Amino acid sequence: MKRPYIRKDGFSQPKPPYTRYSTTDELEKVFCEANVLYWAKALMKMTYDFIERNLGKAKEPPPFEIPRIRFVEAGLVLAYAQTTKGLRGPRAGTVSIAYLAEEEIKSDEGFVKYIHNGDCTPIPEPHEPGYDIALFLAFTQHVQYLKTSGLAYISDYQGSCSALPTWCRFLIY
Repeated sequence: MKRPYIRKDGFSQPKPPYTRYSTTDELEKVFCEANVLYWAKALMKMTYDFIERNLGKAKEPPPFEIPRIRFVEAGLVLAYAQTTKGLRGPRAGTVSIAYLAEEEIKSDEGFVKYIHNGDCTPIPEPHEPGYDIALFLAFTQHVQYLKTSGLAYISDYQGSCSALPTWCRFLIY
């Protein structure tokens, strides 16, 4: 579960000292992140549709396996106030806390940053595990950029591939 916070000390660790956003700002931030994930899934579906259409036109299959990746499943979790706490507290029936609940990617599966949003070059080197996946992800960026006429593409890929290296799960940040 993710809940946004404001860092007070410049470190990114989710431990004190930090403060919470107002409920309105918190809801806006988690809704925005859920929306980004929704659009990333749509962009990836568009990419696989493009691949499938072109494979259907090809005379023979490619000499490599096409990775099947997906983004983590996630959803908004809203906690509603049950009672009124004084004049400034949340009123009964109003949102008091907002979370983004995400599917867990277990760290023992080898979490990898494939492409950073500041540089489109794949991070793994040609001799490192995950390089083929990173090349495929770079390809997906090109398809997304072209199919949206330069309006959108997924700029940051990080995640984990299972024992079957063609199934990967990714986070969006």
